[in-house]
Amino acid sequence: MHIGQDYIGVTVSFFCHDGAGHFLLNKRSLNCRDEHGRWDPGGGKIEFGDTVVATLHREIKEEYCVDVLEYAFLGFRDVHRVHDGKPTHWISLDYKVLVDRSKVKNGEPNKFDELEWFTLDNLPQPLHSQFDVALKEYSGKL
Repeated sequence: MHIGQDYIGVTVSFFCHDGAGHFLLNKRSLNCRDEHGRWDPGGGKIEFGDTVVATLHREIKEEYCVDVLEYAFLGFRDVHRVHDGKPTHWISLDYKVLVDRSKVKNGEPNKFDELEWFTLDNLPQPLHSQFDVALKEYSGKL
């Protein structure tokens, strides 16, 4: 059985910011499951027995080597995509997260080719397929 294909997967997605209008994105490498070469804010699946907030803290620490200073729940999204020709379904619990920009490092260099800070009016291309969806959904909250 495959998560997201045979049953619904649940993930936290996060939009890490520095409090000054800059958002942290990672460029997905060929070692990622999908969306290679696309810029993504970050996220990870919730493991059985973990809480949502514990997952949020763990994933940000793993990916960006930094602690969560503050977080705010933005909302949730049903994420329907196709991966390897098969439909997938995930529920994404989305957060805006304040981090200390000076402490951010690439904690997963095997998955991320780059980390960069961007403003929402100057985003890189190509973006993860769900990024524009989230931007529209949370317009005014980010």
